Amino acid sequence: MIDIDGSEGEGGGQMLRTAIALSALTGKPVRIRNIRANRPKPGLAAQHLCAVRGVAGICDAQVEGAEVGSTQLQFIPNKVRAGNYNLDVGTAGSITLVLQACMLASAGIPEKMRFRIVGGTNVRWSPPIDFYERLFFPRLATLGFRAQITEVRRGFYPEGGGSVEVRFQAPREVRPVVLIDRGKALGVEGVCFTQNLPEHVCQRAVAAVSKDLLGDEVRMTSTRTDGPSAGAGIFLMARYEKASLAADSLGERGVPAEQLGSSAARALRQEMDGQGTLDVHAADQLLPYMTLATGRSAFRVREMTGHLSTQIDLVQRFLEVRVESFVTDGATEVAVHPSCT
Repeated sequence: MIDIDGSEGEGGGQMLRTAIALSALTGKPVRIRNIRANRPKPGLAAQHLCAVRGVAGICDAQVEGAEVGSTQLQFIPNKVRAGNYNLDVGTAGSITLVLQACMLASAGIPEKMRFRIVGGTNVRWSPPIDFYERLFFPRLATLGFRAQITEVRRGFYPEGGGSVEVRFQAPREVRPVVLIDRGKALGVEGVCFTQNLPEHVCQRAVAAVSKDLLGDEVRMTSTRTDGPSAGAGIFLMARYEKASLAADSLGERGVPAEQLGSSAARALRQEMDGQGTLDVHAADQLLPYMTLATGRSAFRVREMTGHLSTQIDLVQRFLEVRVESFVTDGATEVAVHPSCT
């Protein structure tokens, strides 16, 4: 059994999600101690528990310690089974973080999976569903994976109530991908979304984006929906011939719409001014899938984050891969070598 100290590395929920996903993927049991030890409220929260139960359901795992507040978990997987899975976080907890675990756990079988998840679609400290649809899933497609997300309704904190359906299928052979050169800049695109809020919120936020990204070609769209919760956000993506970089910002009560737009624009500018071919969020999420490829994969990221460093450590504990990283031309280059290369 692989033993993991959850206080190491980034010390949060990502270590838990990746560990149980890799356990299901490889069939290797895992014990995790000190879960989320570096967070203000250690232990399993509702969204982490939903991820554990989701992955356990996929592989019919034996689990000990799966309860809210638990700081230890033992996970003994069986064979991953294809099928349709319905999950409910029960709060406004992140849908995409539950997906993060369930999809990776399913990455070893070339059969169709369908996940229907209820919770928060746009939540602080987690990828928005727009990131999955517009950047992460297309990037997975270059590795050979098929993934499609359907937004049923958006859900924001604290009410939640968002819902998505995701169809996912792994390839029989994962293709290696080398992302070292961005190529020519093609412009910036994005979406501003609001729910149960006036139309002028997006208008003001989009104007702030255009002002802060002055000099870049910016193409923006806006969507306005009704739903069980109120909220707003912006997702931006800088496109290049060979790469895409993303950033986002989520609205908060009492924060002007102009600040929402400026925050997203500044975050994207930081990625554009760096030399990465993946943004800092896409890098740590794509890495585990690259370890399944038949040959060497590589990418550049503007900096080595705690999340990426943790992912590198975890994949090497479960899989026969070697991951190297070094600083070059103002960025960190990461290379993934399968055991056969």
